[in-house]
Amino acid sequence: MTGPLGLDDDALATCVSCGLCLPHCPTFRVTGDEAASPRGRIAAMRLVEQGAAPVDDAFVAAVDSCVQCRGCEPACPSAVPFGALLEDTRSALVDGAGAPPWWQRLGYRLLGHHRLLLAGSSVLAVAQRLRLLPVAVATGGGDDDHGGRHPPVLPRLPVRRAPLRATGDDVWLFTGCVMDAWQRPVHEATIRVLTAAGAGVRPTGGAAACCGALAAHAGLAGTARRQAEQVMAAIPGDAPILVNSAGCGAQLKDYGHLLATPDAVTFSARVHDVHEWLAARVDALASTAPPPSPSRRVAVQDPCHLRHVQRAHPAVRAVLAPFVDVVELDDDGLCCGAGGAYSAAQPALSSAIRARKLEAIDRAGAPVVASANPGCALHLAAAGVVVRHPMEILDEHLPDGWGNGAR
Repeated sequence: MTGPLGLDDDALATCVSCGLCLPHCPTFRVTGDEAASPRGRIAAMRLVEQGAAPVDDAFVAAVDSCVQCRGCEPACPSAVPFGALLEDTRSALVDGAGAPPWWQRLGYRLLGHHRLLLAGSSVLAVAQRLRLLPVAVATGGGDDDHGGRHPPVLPRLPVRRAPLRATGDDVWLFTGCVMDAWQRPVHEATIRVLTAAGAGVRPTGGAAACCGALAAHAGLAGTARRQAEQVMAAIPGDAPILVNSAGCGAQLKDYGHLLATPDAVTFSARVHDVHEWLAARVDALASTAPPPSPSRRVAVQDPCHLRHVQRAHPAVRAVLAPFVDVVELDDDGLCCGAGGAYSAAQPALSSAIRARKLEAIDRAGAPVVASANPGCALHLAAAGVVVRHPMEILDEHLPDGWGNGAR
């Protein structure tokens, strides 16, 4: 029999409070607060589920302060399913004290309407250029408590976007919502790279509007399921589905769990991070390119959902290594603080977490950072870091004629 949160008692019981997760939790690292650690959050969940503690403001704050990086999961010797426990907790709180604010709910629904999202993004882009947006939205909300700036709510948005054109039917490229609206050049570069590696690529387009990751993280399970069903219907057949956004890839691979249907399990088996798929074909790509540039140093920042959830981060290094000097950060893959909407909902914590990442980037001494997730890239770029998607870096090494004329 479950309690008010509807959590699995066996899953809660797997945590033995050993503390091995603590060094890998970004919110614990910046606060030193046990309530802001995976161990502390699970202990609070257990008390609430047993009826020994109320769902009060302190409990909601502990849940909401988690960036959901899931860095605790690979470190846990008991394999505690922390991500699932937290999402289930948020889902249980979604109609009460832990409900996401109205602007988040509205935003998550908008993500499933692609044309409206593109039109709204273009309107915002024009407003940015005319300086009509509030200063806090355009540049961040002022100084934080850790010597830095709160991240801006919005990056500089494109007014227009070139259409994506298919080059064949060997693989699908999942284009998604925010990334397609704000970072379409990454999709263009990805199509060129995959085509150079010998694959015909079909972009999914607006029919597969949003993977549902942000809604799922916010506890809006119903919205996430509807968006997942929309995506599955828009990508028929059995061709591989390649994803160049770490968060989207993790969510698409989780449809079997989210929807719990045989079709969803089959669909998720088709999903690959684009670097995973390309790593086995990087020799074909290298054969089309000019000599490598080993003197070009590129630091790799691992998005949490690529490193901790998909466990596919080695593939990024495999595809970059023939072309550039890959530099590792020394922070053991700690989160950058982006966390989807986390930087807007928790600006002080987000900035404090990012400050640690910026220190690691400074120590690495590389002029460019490669990041395979749009949220991470935008969050770091807002702090002045030169960030490129790995597919853009590979695209720059293709011979003239494959690219966009800029080389």
